[in-house]
Amino acid sequence: MLNHLERSGYVKTEAVGRAMLAVERERFVPESMRHAAYADHPLDIGLGQTISAPHMVAIMVEAMRAKEGQRVLEVGGGSGYHAAVMAQVVGPTGHVYSVERLEPLAERARASLEASGLSDRVTVLVGDGSCGWHEHAPYDRISVACGAPEVPEPMLEDLAEGGMLLIPVGGGYVQELVRITRDGDRFRREGLGGCVFVPLVGRCGHR
Repeated sequence: MLNHLERSGYVKTEAVGRAMLAVERERFVPESMRHAAYADHPLDIGLGQTISAPHMVAIMVEAMRAKEGQRVLEVGGGSGYHAAVMAQVVGPTGHVYSVERLEPLAERARASLEASGLSDRVTVLVGDGSCGWHEHAPYDRISVACGAPEVPEPMLEDLAEGGMLLIPVGGGYVQELVRITRDGDRFRREGLGGCVFVPLVGRCGHR
């Protein structure tokens, strides 16, 4: 899988390559899907949710430009795989807070992270993360793995100085991946291309 992602240009940095190599993706998919764990397409994880294709995870993690020791918020935690990769990037001195609104998925993610030896680096939270999760702010990075109708203002407020928010924005199942960087009271917005994610559901998302 990693060779394919590197040859295709999705994995660009050693840090992301090492992180993806360190995480066993099969731990994060249902047993019935483990034969396809490393196939480069999304997989159904139940309850109408999916685990993103490996190339999309690589795109997201590369775009975050996260560094060791940083505090990361992930919204739409799903299987926990993306959080596991991010935890490898930020290392033992960093921390990832992963919010999932569906309790059964959150429980599975916790079990998968524990089996991967990452339960001390990732905190799985259950609730509506569509507006972010203010309790542990400020965050150096916020990553949203669901499509939002617009950028939630509270997420911008919870960014640390120089922090980045990565979020798919658009209607239905077709969005643009947007990266927003905080510079004091100003926010620089960049479009990174089209993407397809399940909708962000909640107070600041699709209702």
